[in-house]
Amino acid sequence: MAPPSQRSASPSQPSGKGEVADVKSQLRQLAGSRAPGTDDSKRDLFKKVISYMTVGIDVSSLFSEMVMCSATSDIVLKKMCYLYVGNYAKYNPDLALLTINFLQRDCKDEDPMIRGLALRSLCTLRVPNLVEYLVGPLGSGLKDGSSYVRMVASVGVLKLYHISASTCVDADFPAILKHLMLHDQDAQVVANCLFSLQEIWSLEASTSEEASREREALLSKPVIYYFLNRIKDFNEWAQCIILEMVSKYVPPDSNEIFDIMNLLEDRLQHANGAVVLATIKLFLQLTLDMTDVHQQVYERIKAPLLTQVSSGSPEQSFAVLSHLHLLVMRAPMLFSTDYKHFYCLYNEPFYVKKLKLEMLTAVANESNTYEIVTELCEYAANVDIPMARESIRAVGKIALQQYDVNAIVDRLLQFLEMEKDHVTAETLVLVKDLLRKYPQWSHNCIAVVGNISSKNIQEPKARAALIWMLGEYAHDMQDAPYVLESLVENWENEISAEVRLHLLTSVMKCFFSRPPETQQVLGAALAAGVADFHQDVHDRALFYYRLLQHKVSVAEAVVNPPKQAVSAFADTQSSEIKDRIFDEFNSLSVVYQKPSYMFTDKEYRGPFAFSEELGNLSIGAEGAETIVSSQRVEANDKDLLLSASEKEDKGVSNNGSAYNAPADDGSLSLAPSGVQSDLVSLELPSQTSSGIDDLLGLGLSVASTPPAPALKLNAKAVLDPNTFQQKWRQLSVSISEEASISQQGVAALTNLQSLLHHMQGHSIQCIASGGQSPNFKLFFFAQKSEEPSLFLVECIINSSSCKAQLKIKADDESSSKAFSKVFQSALSSYGMS
Repeated sequence: MAPPSQRSASPSQPSGKGEVADVKSQLRQLAGSRAPGTDDSKRDLFKKVISYMTVGIDVSSLFSEMVMCSATSDIVLKKMCYLYVGNYAKYNPDLALLTINFLQRDCKDEDPMIRGLALRSLCTLRVPNLVEYLVGPLGSGLKDGSSYVRMVASVGVLKLYHISASTCVDADFPAILKHLMLHDQDAQVVANCLFSLQEIWSLEASTSEEASREREALLSKPVIYYFLNRIKDFNEWAQCIILEMVSKYVPPDSNEIFDIMNLLEDRLQHANGAVVLATIKLFLQLTLDMTDVHQQVYERIKAPLLTQVSSGSPEQSFAVLSHLHLLVMRAPMLFSTDYKHFYCLYNEPFYVKKLKLEMLTAVANESNTYEIVTELCEYAANVDIPMARESIRAVGKIALQQYDVNAIVDRLLQFLEMEKDHVTAETLVLVKDLLRKYPQWSHNCIAVVGNISSKNIQEPKARAALIWMLGEYAHDMQDAPYVLESLVENWENEISAEVRLHLLTSVMKCFFSRPPETQQVLGAALAAGVADFHQDVHDRALFYYRLLQHKVSVAEAVVNPPKQAVSAFADTQSSEIKDRIFDEFNSLSVVYQKPSYMFTDKEYRGPFAFSEELGNLSIGAEGAETIVSSQRVEANDKDLLLSASEKEDKGVSNNGSAYNAPADDGSLSLAPSGVQSDLVSLELPSQTSSGIDDLLGLGLSVASTPPAPALKLNAKAVLDPNTFQQKWRQLSVSISEEASISQQGVAALTNLQSLLHHMQGHSIQCIASGGQSPNFKLFFFAQKSEEPSLFLVECIINSSSCKAQLKIKADDESSSKAFSKVFQSALSSYGMS
């Protein structure tokens, strides 16, 4: 906490210690005063102290004065004093001793509100040494005549249990809570007792048989019906707890199932969405083994869910829509007539609209496809570009479901005539997928696609789709070889490795169908591909080259074999995962669309909850003073951003880049440096048996590794971590692409420090790193050698796929491509030496 003297003066906070001392003296003067208006003066001073505390100023020196001034019947002063005491007592246990007497005294006050507030403050101290002072007030509070005090005491027992479980159990508080739960007339007291007992007995069940029996007794028929018959008396929070408890109860027969559902029928009309979802979850679970009744439950819950979607905040609508989407995926036919409820409203946020588009896609069938596609086509012309993209994708998904394909293909081809870059890009990707499933539509599609200039398509996926069609249907597209030739001529300007890979394959396919026109183009493409700095592009070009050397007919059989239409595209989620999500209905699993273990277990969510931006990463204070040139990763769940000084303290050296192979325990290890078994290391033969060099026009000796890029970087570049965060937020992404890492590099990632040293050898510094196999995330920066222009890089490495996702931001975007080549060249060579 910064001292007050380091803060700038403002009306709401002191400019130095003198003002805190002034407040202290005024409080001391008012402590024993009984003059009229004293309480008003105390209020003003208490408000000032609370405001100081809120902005982070240390006012713990006023502790004794605040306690002395709390000797009043003014409940507002009491509340502010309790807030102050609760804030400082847990950090200063010694100061907490000063509060015991006056809190215990207030626990016996005539006013039940003060008794409750004092008891709550006493329980929130959470100081183990003061546990003995809690037992008496809690015992009295549980027997208090005021329901408010009993309500506070019932939750206070749970707080005591978390401080000292043995003290709580020895005082027999669980038994008292059970008695209150079953006999108290106040519904909120009963609900708090149930909540506390559920948690206490769940934690105690592993060590105590009695607690295990008590937990099972909560799910007995008399207790369940006791709560169900009183459920209308409880507030929404308590009703959700009761419904969650009832969902764990297993009725012995169908008659009891119907009794429970009849008791809770009116809960489906509740105004609170949480109560409605909890009731729906219970109904679905009770009828899971009753197929006919289960279908009737779907029909019954439609209206309440649709009502909740249309009423309430966008956040509530999204949560309810997520649950409705899960039900739609399980029973789309039941919701097919209600598709108009999923039409998007102009004032809805994008995340709600996107979910509605997914639901429209799911409920589409033969009877409603025309209306749904018509609506989606209207969205495609939306000025909101993300919305337009999602609507076009939705149209494509419906077409892939074999509903009204003829009309949908015509609509998609009309999109290509809209001359909007984002619309054209998304449509090209969808047309490619449609042609894979419906090859019979190739003539109609190619006639329109052939009129699109590749120069007008900037997005990598769209360019890749167009290039795929040029190669796949080269025999139908008259200008295909010449369009491919222009693309090969601009090879060096093509940023995306995906596009270059597609270009290689398409040129090969075009060569097999139209050899004379494509001969020179293929030679140039293979030469450029073999010299490419991207490992995948280099390997594929070398592979194609050697296939052609072996036999052209074999190459054609490998690269362009006869194809069958795709019957179905792979689902992103297995049925097992969908069932698991359904079992966790009315939880975050439905909103995240993944089972809970995937975002709670470290194995699945990774060691870091990485954000899209560096702004959410925490950088230590020392990092602002020292340049962070390398990082160390530990096997824990903390994002480490070590400065150079911290690194030296921990004994991490910057010198030397030798790789220490792991022990022989089944982990990966590097091969000896003299062994070169990778395709990249193999030289092209100088002579060929079939004269393929002349056929392809390759009159040059092709090296197996690309030359180093020309961009020069400053080897001693420095950057303050705070400046890095600021610039990362300000700059836009100039390049976003995928890079490859060799198998040797993946093996070397067991020691992440070696990667940081390797990149430093290429004048690229790491400012933040973290992760463990298979996911690593690193932030790099570099600087031009003769000017202050900076490059910032976010690099997410997946060692299982040997891929790295790169985001590059630059002060000078015109040099981003050159820097990307430098970075990928350095990354691809990692582990090769």
